[in-house]
Amino acid sequence: MSRPEAGVRKKSVFSQQDYLAPLPIPTGKTPVDMLNIIWRKNDVFLDVGNFNVGGAVMVIWFMSLIFLVLGYPSRHDDLFYIVVIGAMVIIGIPTLVFIYNLIRPTPLPIRFNRQRREVCVPREDGEYWVVPWESVTAAASQHTAVSRAGPSTMGLLFISFDNPDPEADEDNKHFYWGFNCGGNEAAMALWECMRSYMEIGPHALPPGNDFETGGDSLKQRGIIWGICCEYAYSIWLHVKAEEIGKALWLVLGIFIFGGPLVFILQSWKLSPPPDLTYPEIIEWSKPLPPEQWAKRSPELESAIAQREAELAAGGVKS
Repeated sequence: MSRPEAGVRKKSVFSQQDYLAPLPIPTGKTPVDMLNIIWRKNDVFLDVGNFNVGGAVMVIWFMSLIFLVLGYPSRHDDLFYIVVIGAMVIIGIPTLVFIYNLIRPTPLPIRFNRQRREVCVPREDGEYWVVPWESVTAAASQHTAVSRAGPSTMGLLFISFDNPDPEADEDNKHFYWGFNCGGNEAAMALWECMRSYMEIGPHALPPGNDFETGGDSLKQRGIIWGICCEYAYSIWLHVKAEEIGKALWLVLGIFIFGGPLVFILQSWKLSPPPDLTYPEIIEWSKPLPPEQWAKRSPELESAIAQREAELAAGGVKS
């Protein structure tokens, strides 16, 4: 089955799909790592992980607040027990799953090597794939559901990789990741982090969370105390700069989304992030002399030039 061409957009009444790769052409969006998927970045490779501590904590925390608000006024009524049972089901089960994932080993990241223009995809039982960068498939998918409460939109970024072994079993030929981004615009901004790194360089990405080295200073001071101090200091800097809106948002983040707890668990789990320890991949991850760097294919060069012209003209394929 043929794949849609990158840059194509397909729309219906309640859904929209934007095909981003192959070939990995510009999306026209600014790279934004809103899900903290960038775990390690240098001049040779980019490690991308799919372990979203912040999203899980914020959802559980926010739902807990909702049930607290609903249950407190009815604490002397029979309705209180209904609220408690509902909270145990709706919040308790996801919380147990989240705790289970926290105590398990962190899943290995996927490594994008810009000098070799290849991607290392860890698999089960110590296996890994090394696939050409230009063969990676990416798509942003957005769906809208309408209920009595109004419309709600969900968006995903899908990235898939094909096993380079032509004799692989049918159930081991493809592997894909899905990122819950909230919408197509956000999905394209997230994909642009990987695309910009590979096609432009590490300087094209926004400042990261520095999981690899940032956790050392926090552990020396104590993760909980260090993060609380940094969070309070960030609020003070915004107040000092008269950025009251940003300071207020950080304060509200403490109560509404459990902001400091997000950073505490994230640092505890991902500082430092897991590394790829396969001997061949350690060698594969070493820098190459510039004259040995892999080049774009002529097809990609042409596709990028065409896409840049379309973006300049404000056009989108459909």
